[in-house]
Amino acid sequence: MSYQQANIPVQEVIAETFSDALMDCGALSTAIEDAFAGTDNEQPIFGEPGMPEQQLWQQSKIVALFDEQADVASIIAQAAQSINLPQPEYTIETLEEQDWVRLTQSQFDPIKISDRLWITPTWHESPDSNAINLRLDPGLAFGTGSHPTTHLCLQWLDNNLKGGESVLDYGCGSGILTIAALKVGAGSATGVDIDPQAIRASNDNAVQNDVQAAFYLPDGLPEGQFDVVVANILANPLRMLGEMLAARTKTGGRIVLSGILAEQIDEMSGIYSQWFDLAPAITDNGWACLSGVRR
Repeated sequence: MSYQQANIPVQEVIAETFSDALMDCGALSTAIEDAFAGTDNEQPIFGEPGMPEQQLWQQSKIVALFDEQADVASIIAQAAQSINLPQPEYTIETLEEQDWVRLTQSQFDPIKISDRLWITPTWHESPDSNAINLRLDPGLAFGTGSHPTTHLCLQWLDNNLKGGESVLDYGCGSGILTIAALKVGAGSATGVDIDPQAIRASNDNAVQNDVQAAFYLPDGLPEGQFDVVVANILANPLRMLGEMLAARTKTGGRIVLSGILAEQIDEMSGIYSQWFDLAPAITDNGWACLSGVRR
């Protein structure tokens, strides 16, 4: 059995209402995404303490799934009419039925971070049983180790932690950096994320890797400073979080920043040099990692 997928650009103010209307009229599922995802205009959404919450992208896209026999044009027209919306533009594509679990698993092989550190999905045998193996499966949260930004942060932790440090992973996603920090010698590690699903995934992954870590939503993070602060997020939140991340870093402590495009290095360096003595950036496939010592 195949499925039909409709991609419908919508304005932020009607995205949720129209999505609900599509479900009422016969869509199998709907999801709201950034209309500009994967382009230079991609708009990260984040929420931090004291900042206005933004729930949806200004230019959103509804991705609606229908069975292969559905009259998609009629369903979209009916849904639009039900909320007094003019007929929207949309595109339709066919999705062939696949073994999605096996397909997903086939895309994730063990990843070598260094001679002593591997990321190994649970369905694979460890390539090196003597190495440190992070047992991590793709889930609801970002962070499988395959993206250059995550890889750069993992390499930094592997190369620079000496043992016993306290580590804050701000924007922890799957918890991979929090867990890796503990595996390579950190004395304690704390993860923070705005997404409750990320907190759940991080806790599950910590249990799977037999480490003790603490994970919080931003408002729940206890007061305190850390020897190492890692933030693998995106440039826009990094621009706004500089003062807070600096305040969380002990004097003489270190910060590690990624999710930065190579062309953003100078701008990010200018911001964070207010508080940190920065080392030269390390790059990988157009992405950069900045690190520095807190003055």
